[in-house]
Amino acid sequence: MILTLLAFVFGYACGSIPFGLILTTLAGAGNLRAIGSGNIGATNVLRTGRKDLAAATLLLDAAKAALPVLIVSFIASRRLSPMDAWPPAPVLAVALGAFVGHIFPVWLGFKGGKGVATFLGALLAVSWPAGLAFMAVWLAVAFLTRYSSLSALTASAATPVVLWLLGQQGAAIVFAAMAALIFFKHAANISRLRAGTESRIGKA
Repeated sequence: MILTLLAFVFGYACGSIPFGLILTTLAGAGNLRAIGSGNIGATNVLRTGRKDLAAATLLLDAAKAALPVLIVSFIASRRLSPMDAWPPAPVLAVALGAFVGHIFPVWLGFKGGKGVATFLGALLAVSWPAGLAFMAVWLAVAFLTRYSSLSALTASAATPVVLWLLGQQGAAIVFAAMAALIFFKHAANISRLRAGTESRIGKA
């Protein structure tokens, strides 16, 4: 239990690092919180006109979840027997912590990003086949609809099903909760999708 709690705190600390805000500030690209949606994620960083910063933000937001999960996975693997279920509670806790840290960072008054890149980073580290499935669904929906938000929502909703089919029921439950938070953070996007006013990929 203590290891699980520590793993969550470690994940939260890593996940709460606002890379988008840090990169745009260091590059003199303006105050990210005053641009576009005010979000700290890669999509809003792209609105500064800096594709390089947006790409770096995307990678770092995924890495800040993947690396803590891999670290805790290594530690946990040395403490478990081959008969124990995988992933164990500490691994799921660090994944959840990183995701929550990105969405609700204490340093920014608990107003963070929407969590898609961090969700994917955690997922790839917990179960790379499920991570590849997420990317496949995202790309398919994006190709068919050109809606980035709908792609993220569909892929995140499919993730718990994929994990369950892979026999990782514990992970399926945790990622279902994370997917619910992604839907919560995309409430405005969902409203625009229903109204037909959501921006498509490649358009303003």
